Amino acid sequence: MAENSVLNIAKNADTASKKLASITGNIRDKALMALAEALESGKSEILNANKIDLDNAQAMLDRGEITKSVYNRLKLDENKMRDMIKGVVDVYNLEDPVGKILMQRSLDSGLILSKITCPIGVIGVIFEARPDVIVQISALAIKSANAVILKGGKESLNTNKKIMELIQEALLKVDGFPENVLSQIYSHEEVAEMLRQDKYIDLMIPRGGNKLVNYVKENTRIPVLGHADGICHIFVDESADLDKAKKIIIDAKTQYPSACNSVETLLIHKRFMRRETLLSQLEKAGITLIYEPEDWHKEYSDTILSVKIVDSLEEAIEHINEYSSGHTEAIITEDRLNAAMFMNMVDSSGVYHNASTRFADGFRYGFGAEVGISTNKTHARGPVGLDGLTIYKYKLQGNGDIVSDYVEGRKQFHHKDLI
Repeated sequence: MAENSVLNIAKNADTASKKLASITGNIRDKALMALAEALESGKSEILNANKIDLDNAQAMLDRGEITKSVYNRLKLDENKMRDMIKGVVDVYNLEDPVGKILMQRSLDSGLILSKITCPIGVIGVIFEARPDVIVQISALAIKSANAVILKGGKESLNTNKKIMELIQEALLKVDGFPENVLSQIYSHEEVAEMLRQDKYIDLMIPRGGNKLVNYVKENTRIPVLGHADGICHIFVDESADLDKAKKIIIDAKTQYPSACNSVETLLIHKRFMRRETLLSQLEKAGITLIYEPEDWHKEYSDTILSVKIVDSLEEAIEHINEYSSGHTEAIITEDRLNAAMFMNMVDSSGVYHNASTRFADGFRYGFGAEVGISTNKTHARGPVGLDGLTIYKYKLQGNGDIVSDYVEGRKQFHHKDLI
């Protein structure tokens, strides 16, 4: 595809985003149900396309071109298809995030200021492996009235094309729904050109490994939302319950090791009396323990866990704030004061008490789905759902009002909040 074609895709998406922002939530909801029905009826076609990608990916895995974790993320089955479709329905059932009044204030008689939620506009999403991302992003974009340009990994090319083909066919049948809301590009050259479209694209969301995220951040002037690493920690405090610790750590490490919210480092208080029993139970669960890792920033994406014995809660917090990627951390303790201190002082987008880090997920948070996990400290943080895909604008309703009247003393502001 020529560079000019990427430019046209971006322009068309920008135009579509303006139209999408003006249509009713009812039309957007009809589009979501059409999307869900298309996925249900086209399930076998999607799985057949995925089978082709899996066969190709196996050869890539054998050649060392992709990792096992990438291969695992690529695979679709009946359960994942069910969850994908349910995710669309869950988004449908959520409250419309557009047009909500966040603040309304009377500046003076007849001069009313309102703060109203609105879509961001055009969002570019680059993701690796997981073809269900197309469905998640598309559903959230439609509900939040944003246009989106998607670029999936080459390992999921056939699945991505089939899913998008089914979605586009369904959306064309929805009266009043604009064209070009969803677009897809395929090559690295197109990505490079997309990253230059800061005039038309308002936000970039990379979903993948450190290399991808850093490439996007270093090659665009478009704001970037995402996280480069998933270096998650669990701290076992001295008052921790052994059974809780065992269950939580095993879940956080083995339930889906390649996920970005899988725990990578275990910190244990030196006065936790059941330490050896806990470590033995973790090894029996198939977890490989590394006591002196070469790099505390290591993201294993496997059933491997770095372990460090610390002298205090304060040392655990210092270690986490030094080496964490700002994703999700947990403390296992029966001491609520220690839990509160940990949750207040650890500087990550998610901090948990007596719960697995694997809960860091938009679906599990009740967002219906997510566009990704953000470790940013502006606009959106943690699992980003509908609210993270909206911004706001100020609307001022007057009646011939001018600033000179207030500067020269003929009028005065009274600033009364109406809601």
